[in-house]
Amino acid sequence: MRLTVLGGCGAWPTARQACSGYLVEHDGFRLLIDPGYATFPRLLDHMTPDRVDAVLVSHGHPDHCADLNPLLRARGLSDPPAPALPLHAPHGALDAVLALDRPGMLAAAFTLRPFRPGERFGIGPFAVDTWELPHFVPNAGLRLTADGTTLAYTGDTGPSLEIVRLARAADLFLSEATYLYEVPDPGDAPYLLTARGAGHYAAAAATGRLLLTHLWPGTDADAATGAAAKAYDGPVAVATTGLAIEL
Repeated sequence: MRLTVLGGCGAWPTARQACSGYLVEHDGFRLLIDPGYATFPRLLDHMTPDRVDAVLVSHGHPDHCADLNPLLRARGLSDPPAPALPLHAPHGALDAVLALDRPGMLAAAFTLRPFRPGERFGIGPFAVDTWELPHFVPNAGLRLTADGTTLAYTGDTGPSLEIVRLARAADLFLSEATYLYEVPDPGDAPYLLTARGAGHYAAAAATGRLLLTHLWPGTDADAATGAAAKAYDGPVAVATTGLAIEL
């Protein structure tokens, strides 16, 4: 299994970093997870749009799915058009982004396959387990397994014991880490995570390595890894555009 980071910036993209977006490949199958703002141009650095085999979305915030629109346009409006792209997402999560174009314009470009967090299903060679994790909108934590290798991804989440179950003994734990040590607004605290919190969960779950993502724009990567390392003694890095990891 190979993970390529298209972006890992929270909220909005910066000049150098796209928002959440991850390309996961195994046995020739190419799965795009969370095509957030500015990830489509980064995807084009690696492949043409027609080579994506499926899309998996954790939740409906635009920094996790907005660039689904240019991907579908590139596939559906090409000559000849690409086959319909399977879109796996929580019920209703993609309603807004799929409504950006006039009704029916891209209908043939995708097949919607909604799920409820907590369900288990397959995508190509991947077995996908999902957990409902706390966020401002319904969010699915995702655990992908193929040939004995496991990637766990929180999407966006606040503190939850379910995170430990999601990440248990995963080869790579891709975790929300919007802030370093604490969420500044108490009203947001149930719905966002810190780098230090991600480290605690990685340690409790005995994950093989930790990759921090969704950092607030401008956050220093070394400060984030340092915060996580106070609780987790395994390898820690920050998800930055272009980073590739072989699991």
